[in-house]
Amino acid sequence: MEAETVTADPHFFGYGSLVNRATHVYGDARPARAQGWRRLWRHTGPHEVAILTAVPHAGTEIEGLIAPVPGADWAALDLREAAYDRLPATPHIAHDGAPVEIAIYSIPAAKHPPAPAPRAILLSYLDVVVQGYRTEFGEPGVARFFDTTDGWDTTPVLDDRAAPRYPRAQALSPEDRQLVDQHLARLRVARLSD
Repeated sequence: MEAETVTADPHFFGYGSLVNRATHVYGDARPARAQGWRRLWRHTGPHEVAILTAVPHAGTEIEGLIAPVPGADWAALDLREAAYDRLPATPHIAHDGAPVEIAIYSIPAAKHPPAPAPRAILLSYLDVVVQGYRTEFGEPGVARFFDTTDGWDTTPVLDDRAAPRYPRAQALSPEDRQLVDQHLARLRVARLSD
């Protein structure tokens, strides 16, 4: 009798809001690193706010989480990440565990027309991302998030904390808010009032 072949579910690599486990239903997430990738704030015509994306970048590594997509049912995640292309990334993702197929969501520069001017980052979105990084990687991981993301010098932050526009906004502790504010001040990111 032949042994059964067990095929593992494919995984995604999350490097932004998907690092915050409270924003999704994908269990069994675990830390991983995307080698040869860097984050970037992308400004596109169809979107009113800046979008965090990952772009190939030799010599850079970003932290995030991988999680399985049960039954390879990508429909819900593809809908959530509709502005992005889902790209194969298996050889670029380092993690502890058995080999699995891994995809990363990225917005190629030519996918959307560029915005006529830089879009703002929603602070409610950034808060969620930083909360996830602090939970998973501690304060040093938060610093690495800011340091491996490009575009802070040209992208203002829209302070929508009082009335969050990001649909998966989370309640933050005073320490989480202070950590976000500290890094924005360190990088001299312009802040706009909502």
